[in-house]
Amino acid sequence: RSVMEGCDAVIWCATDFNGNQPRAVSGFNVAFLFRAVTVPDKGRVEIEGLKNMLGALKQERTEREQQQRQSTPAATTQTSKNKINNFVLVSTAPEALPDFETPFGNFIGLKRQGEQMMLTDFPSLSSVALQMSKYEDNFVEEGKELQYAVATTSDGEEDGSNDKNWRRKINRRDAARAAVDALTMPELGGKVVQVWT
Repeated sequence: RSVMEGCDAVIWCATDFNGNQPRAVSGFNVAFLFRAVTVPDKGRVEIEGLKNMLGALKQERTEREQQQRQSTPAATTQTSKNKINNFVLVSTAPEALPDFETPFGNFIGLKRQGEQMMLTDFPSLSSVALQMSKYEDNFVEEGKELQYAVATTSDGEEDGSNDKNWRRKINRRDAARAAVDALTMPELGGKVVQVWT
């Protein structure tokens, strides 16, 4: 909870994977490996870590609103619309990385599960999930115009299975710019959006 004290918005860009291997395996970290073996579902950043951060942000906002109502009773009748997105989840587009099996399902499935949890379990927070296309720093010029498309599903298939989508790429600095810009783009609130340049 103290991590979120005074916080208005969060950009969450974390993963338990390094390439296509869990960090405990790829880094030969004995502590992470021990935790992964003894309590395998406790530390998934994509699910439990995300849920903890969303819960802490929701609790902080609720407490702050209660304090404001107590200090100024007239404020309770006013309803202010969010002018910022409180939570930006940086995820991966379906075609950006190869899918692989984990002990809890496939990698892309974990990403989609986190996105859905954010949108359905925390409706009081204005949030957006950005599915970043493949990162490419060598052959994609920095500073290009950002392109956005709402991610859609039909019969469980991600929109990313389209042939042209595998060519979408984004420079890492442009991806960072997209994440920051998403904080102040209320029209993206409550959506899952694919981003590329």
